[in-house]
Amino acid sequence: MVTTDGHLLGGRVLYRQPAQGFRSGIEPVLLAASVSVRTGELVLEAGTGAGAGLLCLSHRVPGVRAVGVEVNPTMSAIAMSNAQRNGFGGIDIVTGDIASAPLPRTFDHAIANPPYHPPDGSVSPEASRELAKRGSQALIDVWIGRMSGLLRRRGSLTLIVPAWLIPRCLTAMADSHSPCAAIFPLWPRIGRPAKLALLRGIKDGRGLMRVLPGLVLHQPDGSFTGETQAILCDAAVLPLDH
Repeated sequence: MVTTDGHLLGGRVLYRQPAQGFRSGIEPVLLAASVSVRTGELVLEAGTGAGAGLLCLSHRVPGVRAVGVEVNPTMSAIAMSNAQRNGFGGIDIVTGDIASAPLPRTFDHAIANPPYHPPDGSVSPEASRELAKRGSQALIDVWIGRMSGLLRRRGSLTLIVPAWLIPRCLTAMADSHSPCAAIFPLWPRIGRPAKLALLRGIKDGRGLMRVLPGLVLHQPDGSFTGETQAILCDAAVLPLDH
């Protein structure tokens, strides 16, 4: 596979990814910024791809331990290589399906940018992108159920999903004993409907769900807002717990 070399977090993290097919957007960076993780805690990422989310998390929180699960063996190899190139020895990559991969440990946090393209949508000509993004509501149930099942009590489950998938995610989170505690909309611009949202669930949580103010991603001219720029380039935190 042909790859390109780039970076994340304003050059703080080296990042290699496929030249064609599925390439990372801002979603894994925002996802990583939203996790309230402490040094020494253990994080699970389902569908880790080339590892962008865990790389950003490991840079922001030195000493964090993380396991990424990726079904595509080529992508999992790239993710492991990225971790090694950046000196993030706490990252381990497991090649396999999140539904069945052997993961005997209990995690403090679980994160995912799950496949969300509907099963009846147009098929991508790039096999890697098709594999990464082709999902279904039933698949979402499986992902959420497995991740929740691997969490310790009061551990966090954080997802970044399209708005249309939120109702299914809320049901699956409640059914798997990690009810949603917060919805954090990601507004493309002021006055525009949110296409994406971050969802935060808490294992065995009992609190009421909150809809938070969210984050406006772009200025009217298309450039990133100052808050977004701070997250994407300066490794700023995106708090979902306040």
